[in-house]
Amino acid sequence: MSKNRKERLGTVYSTDPNFDYTLNNSDEQETLAPSLQQLIVLSDSKQRKGKTVTLIQNFIGSSSDLEDLAKLLKTKCGVGGSAKEGEIVIQGDFKSKVKDILEKEGYKVKIR
Repeated sequence: MSKNRKERLGTVYSTDPNFDYTLNNSDEQETLAPSLQQLIVLSDSKQRKGKTVTLIQNFIGSSSDLEDLAKLLKTKCGVGGSAKEGEIVIQGDFKSKVKDILEKEGYKVKIR
């Protein structure tokens, strides 16, 4: 049995003797330089049981770079949060603080 069986569950069997299974590894986007990114910072409390969070949207790049930026923001603000699909969620209302941190890192920031 192949080591990457879980990765190729869609292919069951092939009668072609020349069949070579290739994984559908979708390449992540290259991370743009901070000066080329226009991030949007906004506060939101909808569907969050009344708790306010700070959202950072429009990040273009790899998920590892997104996680690194989220970790930096969470550390500087001293709160929790998460990062996925080009969006960072910081617990609490830290719009101005997040804007200052991102601008020091070289990002273009717009507050909504």
